[in-house]
Amino acid sequence: MPTFSYRALKSDGKIAEGVLDAGSRPDALRQIETLGLRPVNVAEKIGATKKNGSSAPSAAGNISFKFESKKVSAKELENFTRLLSSLLAAGVPLSRALVILQKEASSPASKVQWKQIHDYVVDGLSLADAMAKSPETFPRVYVAMVEAGEAGGFLDVVLAQIAEFQSREKELRSKVMTAMLYPCILLVLALVVLTVLLVFFIPKFQRVFASIHGSLPLITQLIIGASYLMRSYGLLVGAGLVGIFFLVRAWFTSEKGKRTWEGLVLKSPLVGPLIAQFAMARFCRMLGTLIGAGVPLVHGLNVARRSIGNQILVDAVSHSIERVQQGGRLGQSLGDCKALFSGSTLEMISVAEESGKLDGELVRIALVTEGDLDRNLKTAVAFAEPLMLFLIAGFIGIIFIGMLLPVLSMSEYIH
Repeated sequence: MPTFSYRALKSDGKIAEGVLDAGSRPDALRQIETLGLRPVNVAEKIGATKKNGSSAPSAAGNISFKFESKKVSAKELENFTRLLSSLLAAGVPLSRALVILQKEASSPASKVQWKQIHDYVVDGLSLADAMAKSPETFPRVYVAMVEAGEAGGFLDVVLAQIAEFQSREKELRSKVMTAMLYPCILLVLALVVLTVLLVFFIPKFQRVFASIHGSLPLITQLIIGASYLMRSYGLLVGAGLVGIFFLVRAWFTSEKGKRTWEGLVLKSPLVGPLIAQFAMARFCRMLGTLIGAGVPLVHGLNVARRSIGNQILVDAVSHSIERVQQGGRLGQSLGDCKALFSGSTLEMISVAEESGKLDGELVRIALVTEGDLDRNLKTAVAFAEPLMLFLIAGFIGIIFIGMLLPVLSMSEYIH
């Protein structure tokens, strides 16, 4: 029977840890709840044995690494978010919850980071403002959602949503990486084959072509030129490509470069609609939750727009907020954001606004959009693999065709 390790909250807000045997994860959760505990984290222990109520330590668990990362990992941030949500939902004060999280930190980097957050909060800053001082750990969207939770008085709910978002994004990233692993391996092999062709194989053909008095096809001339460039200036070309990479990276991190890149991505036929869908779902869910908690519409819009992530779309929503401030209706004002809201979505928002059910309708729209987004992402990932294979095969095929064309028509060049 599988063994599960768990961390749970007691009725007094303290953390309880232990292991138990259960047939499945739901069974483990039910057993924890029967003990009067609130589950925070439940994970199956692979290859662990239970003895005297505790799991036997493995050899790997005794290994200590000399070098520790100074950056809080995504997993640590997700655990922090989920545990903080559970602590607040159990009625634990924020400052005390942050002290507990600091003690429970799994790495020196996270321990230092959680202590800084605690100190800022004790000094009088809001949790969102404290997190905003560490943008390398807490993204802008994260801080915006925390601010929304504090403004609406439902911080524990928002933190649970953030943890769920983080889990879904990690799962999506894992699916994409798994789907692209095979094409990436083929891409590396194709580059190796291409390098061998340009450096060793094509020069042999070049000596044959030198005896031909006729002109070579343009594609063959380009391939021979690339071979010469690779053999004569390969190191310089490599150094130049590395330099270009760092220059492009620096441009992307600038405000102008970031906006330009976000605009190009939104206009791309495959990725653009997915990004817009994700931004719209996040915006609707956040705005619906804020309105349902009694936050005024304009304030809710100002907070929810920051959760979009893409600055181009944020600017578009900002113009709509100005129209709402001037007395316009939400559905009509959002009509300016063509990249985010379709006509049917705007109509549903307008009808819900007239009937006084705007908060519930926005959350429903977010749920429907997220379902469509999952299906579209699966389609996009499934389409990317054969597309990359086709491009790799086409690239290698062009090399062979370019070198075989003169050979097949050699009779025309020999006098």
